[in-house]
Amino acid sequence: MGAEAMMTIRILIIAAALVSQGCGLIIDAVQFIRPMAADELESICARKTLHAGIAAEPLRPFVFPAIFTDEGLRITGLDVDLVREISRALSERCGVSVNVIVHLVHFPSLFVELSEQKIDLFVSAVASNVPSPTRAGFAYSIPYFYGGGLAIITQRPEIADRIRERVRAGPDHANHLAAQKAALYDFLIAVQKGSGSHRYAEAQLHMDRVVLCDSLPAAFESEDPSIDIILGKLPVLQHMVSRVRKNWQLVTFEGGKPFLLTSENYSVVMAEENYRLRWFVNDVLFELEQSGRLAKMRRRWLEDDYAYPRRAAAEGLSFAPDNMPRQHDQGTCRAATAR
Repeated sequence: MGAEAMMTIRILIIAAALVSQGCGLIIDAVQFIRPMAADELESICARKTLHAGIAAEPLRPFVFPAIFTDEGLRITGLDVDLVREISRALSERCGVSVNVIVHLVHFPSLFVELSEQKIDLFVSAVASNVPSPTRAGFAYSIPYFYGGGLAIITQRPEIADRIRERVRAGPDHANHLAAQKAALYDFLIAVQKGSGSHRYAEAQLHMDRVVLCDSLPAAFESEDPSIDIILGKLPVLQHMVSRVRKNWQLVTFEGGKPFLLTSENYSVVMAEENYRLRWFVNDVLFELEQSGRLAKMRRRWLEDDYAYPRRAAAEGLSFAPDNMPRQHDQGTCRAATAR
């Protein structure tokens, strides 16, 4: 047998041995030579830019409508302040000034923009405890706001009275939450499309009585269909009914306790695989909390009296102007598809 034949036989024996041990060795070899993905923190430092997403739909006091100022377009709110704090910390970490480019994007599209790596993170009062297949592949920071939840508001006091009476008269006194859900059965309920309230309604309520609105302002303005109840974030609804939409009221129980269907804590959203960026943002939030600065930020936006246009002019962030028309177009409301 010649030398070439012997070499061929040896090669076949080695290949058979590899196959007999499964694909693991081959896969390991492929993974070994595959180039490592660039570190996301180093990438931000190298380009000296943080791309941050913010909801185009106003979520006062977390995100306010954009304002025209002498310095150009500006956006402001608690979440905008948080983006600024993250960029400051990144500047210290990188040793260079890290500029923030804010992208105003319709809320459901924020998840798409992040998955397509068009933004590094986004902040828009997003609850980290919303189970949904549409949110697979995303991860959340430690909370920067505690004590939120899904509450309801109505423009008609008699509806609030009927809901309270139904809960009190509910047959299952041992299950207060079930009684609350049952108390809503024949009311037309508006939720913002793609939000936590939308996901909650899909999982917990009868969708034939749910109206999907492109934004919270669209829900307030809807006449056809006429809305009985708006389901949304407690701090946002509280801010709206106390400062902007005073003809609406928060549905509460005796002693002013809000009618809540679930609790929420709000976090920064990042890609699941961006572990270093997630650790970094967690450290920033932890330091802000421990120093007391985060509590001051929350009080400043949720409790203080202020005119947000002045704050936008004085301290707001600029943003990519191509999205400006979409922010002022708050969309419409329409019946959800029945399950």
